[in-house]
Amino acid sequence: MISEPEMAGEFGAVETREVMGDFDRVFVGERRPGKPWLWALGGMVMASALWAAALFLYGLGDRKPDMHGYRLDQNPCPSLQLKSIGAAIEPRESTTKFESGELLNHAALDQVQCFIPLRSRARAERPGNGWSIDYTVGITVALHKKTDPGAEFEALQRVTEFGVDPEAKLETVPDLGDKAYLLTRDDGNSELRVLEGGAVLSLRLSAFTQYQSDEYSEAVAGNGPDIPDLSPYQSAMISDMRDLMSSLKQ
Repeated sequence: MISEPEMAGEFGAVETREVMGDFDRVFVGERRPGKPWLWALGGMVMASALWAAALFLYGLGDRKPDMHGYRLDQNPCPSLQLKSIGAAIEPRESTTKFESGELLNHAALDQVQCFIPLRSRARAERPGNGWSIDYTVGITVALHKKTDPGAEFEALQRVTEFGVDPEAKLETVPDLGDKAYLLTRDDGNSELRVLEGGAVLSLRLSAFTQYQSDEYSEAVAGNGPDIPDLSPYQSAMISDMRDLMSSLKQ
């Protein structure tokens, strides 16, 4: 079950308080000299306790992220099946229309991106009028081998390829990686993002309309189909993401 995070109303508001120090107290009597070594010892104990707590919560700053077995020795895009999305929408187009960026292998980062067009049922359901609803699946895999991407993953929750979108719908996805959420926009885009250790994975489903005819006019433009709601495909996106994650682990 998908639930919305704090910013979308999942969590309650956090109470904040101000604590005022008792600075107006007046000490009367003889002030005795303190023992500097006791203060120093107390400070060392307190610093050690704080360091231990920080280490427990956050780990060492230069600690490499756990890769959980993820590897990008070769480009995984040509072998992607997208079984669940394909069953929900339509099979992918031929590999001649498959687009993939070059595989990046670096000591600090391995990364790959690809885009896979899908055929649409709307093309068969609307014969002769020239309109169709088409879909594209975009895949991004980034393996951060030197630095933990967790903080950036949180910071970029509402950032899209067009910038920050405060109106986008943000929903958490339980039991998927360390953290996962769905970002859905009104323009026909829904993106599933997953963080697991040093791996950041994204699966984006995009829907768009096309008119395939030589006779295009303003009247035709006003009669195009609406961009479909992508929420029925969220379960399929999660299923195909799980398959992708499993395929990248060795």
